[in-house]
Amino acid sequence: MVERNSTTNSLMEVTVKNVLELKHITKQYPGVIALNDVSISFKVGEIHSIMGENGAGKSTMIKIIAGAINQNEGTVIIDEDEFTKLTPSLSKEKGIGVIYQEFNLVPSLNVAENVFLGDHIGGKYIQNKKSMHEKTQMIFKDLNVNIDTYSMVGLLSTAQQQMVEIAKAISKDVKILIMDEPSAAISINEVEKLFLIIRKLQQKGVTIIYVSHRMDEVFRISDSVSILRDGRYIATKSMKDTNRKELVNLMVGRELTESFPQRNVEIGEVVLKADNITGNGVSNISLELKKGEIFGLAGLIGAGRTEFAKLVIGEAKILDGDLYIKGRKVSIKNSTQAIDHGLGLIPEDRKKEGIFLEFPIDWNISLMGIKNFSKFTVMDKQKIDEVSKQYCETLQIKTPSLKQLAKNLSGGNQQKVVMAKVLASNADILIFDEPTRGIDVGAKQEIYKLMNKLVERGMSIIMISSEMEELIGMSDRIAVLHEGRKTGDLLKHEFSQQRILELSSGL
Repeated sequence: MVERNSTTNSLMEVTVKNVLELKHITKQYPGVIALNDVSISFKVGEIHSIMGENGAGKSTMIKIIAGAINQNEGTVIIDEDEFTKLTPSLSKEKGIGVIYQEFNLVPSLNVAENVFLGDHIGGKYIQNKKSMHEKTQMIFKDLNVNIDTYSMVGLLSTAQQQMVEIAKAISKDVKILIMDEPSAAISINEVEKLFLIIRKLQQKGVTIIYVSHRMDEVFRISDSVSILRDGRYIATKSMKDTNRKELVNLMVGRELTESFPQRNVEIGEVVLKADNITGNGVSNISLELKKGEIFGLAGLIGAGRTEFAKLVIGEAKILDGDLYIKGRKVSIKNSTQAIDHGLGLIPEDRKKEGIFLEFPIDWNISLMGIKNFSKFTVMDKQKIDEVSKQYCETLQIKTPSLKQLAKNLSGGNQQKVVMAKVLASNADILIFDEPTRGIDVGAKQEIYKLMNKLVERGMSIIMISSEMEELIGMSDRIAVLHEGRKTGDLLKHEFSQQRILELSSGL
């Protein structure tokens, strides 16, 4: 940053003030050092990204800044005030706002009530609701956001809920806004709107800490990026002085030579056929999945991809059309029947649908294949331990113990536990719904290699993904959905980002 001297008309460098500093932060959990002597500084008005593999310590760092947890050693400095312990209220008082991946909103309250939740607006004893809505409308107007402040938050889209979270932070006169994977569940167009709002906040002097795994976004939106690896601070780079290859190498500590590993699999007979399937918001969907194939399912958010998957595994009712598994017409009414037919779903929302956070890893892994681990209603603990250990090694799940609670794992390792659970049920037709959502570049490589190994063993995969490069790099064929209907089928030689986007838009 530079400033012009009015008397000499010369340029002189001005040191930009640090608004937030972490000094020698260490955080330990039983058997795990989540952060190890981490020091990072953040400047006023900069967009500073944080990157690192799952388990690198990003979430722990966010929680310490927000006052949700306390470090064992080190200090947090906010506007030159030093803290060895922060509380959520003190963090907010110092101007820090956090938008987590899982929004902290009350669905049964309207937008304005959520924005000013916990604040008193108006009279001495009674909330002035009119003033509350007017203040919220002013914030939205300033952000160029069009949301009815009287709408119930539970009825809003994910992108709209994100805007409510941003408005909530701004209502507290936020100086530092931390955004944890803000684009993970929104569409390409909504990401563009998000970036415009981030730029507006930056112009007002707000410091943005942007936590993301998406390299293209980090290069587009950031001024600088800091890398964490295995709980340690590695480096801070100016975006103009670095490149993708360098950042990847810093994150994983090794060179990744190929984004999508090659496979050589002979595609076999049809193992799953959907014939004009209708229900759960989709209409007349027909497709065939073959043995040894990775079949991509593309489309924008809300296109009906997950809704179709829920029909296939019996979590939603098929109203019309037929489903065939290995040549036989089937009627699957629940997940137990789906398992009996060899179907397994790795869901998009692992925390809500895929994993029990308050239970240990081995319990989670054995859950779907419970019949494989019991005899006459008696659990075979030795077999559970053997299978759980096998999948922890195969999937490289980072944990000090199989008895570790799932909630204490990083997001990427939680995803791997969900995958282990499905594989332990002996499923051979797998539906991966956003398999690498919120997962770092190194873990993505591991999952891609695992998917290749699975199809090489004769399994078949339907892969639902919003990552264009992932779809093109991993799929043998791609079907595209738009507003609940299929708009096209693409063979490998027909793959292109432009064509997929055209079909996703209904063209």
